[in-house]
Amino acid sequence: MSGVRKFTYSDYKAWELKEGERYELIDGEAFAMSAPNDQHQAIAAELTAWFVTFLRGKPCTVRPAPYDVRLFYEEDENDDTVVQPDISVICGKEKRGPEGCRGAPDLVVEILSSGSISNDLVRKFNLYLEAGVREYWVVSPEHKTVQVFVLQDGAYRGKVYHGDASVPSSVLEGLSVNMAAVFVPGKE
Repeated sequence: MSGVRKFTYSDYKAWELKEGERYELIDGEAFAMSAPNDQHQAIAAELTAWFVTFLRGKPCTVRPAPYDVRLFYEEDENDDTVVQPDISVICGKEKRGPEGCRGAPDLVVEILSSGSISNDLVRKFNLYLEAGVREYWVVSPEHKTVQVFVLQDGAYRGKVYHGDASVPSSVLEGLSVNMAAVFVPGKE
């Protein structure tokens, strides 16, 4: 799917993909996504459960991948960036459309895998910053860390949490995720 041609969301939604095939569209370029491994999915499920439980009865919603996020939404579908974060937290009904998120989620979680490190720590980091994602979590199963980046004055300020730390959210006031429960033996 990749090549010289730049794609738009309109092109993206018309693609006929094989079962299990997924792509992200970044600045008009298509990037194939590999299937996540068991450890990745166990961590994603545990984190999603934390967010779902915390957000019950609140105005924000959580959406696990696969879920299209059109970071620079254009109503005419000429936007050229569609990503699928591992977890998206969206506050505000105006950002939710039938196709996915229209604009920047308020909080995004990406779980690193061997093939996604540079994409998540460089390309997506810069995209999320540019789009105005207010909080970005990068989870490393290998190192049992969570890097939390909070948008302040147009830049991300980061902090690293290790192993069994409780990770607070600045966007979701009152949320604190016990990473010991996320990085439990048997889920790795």
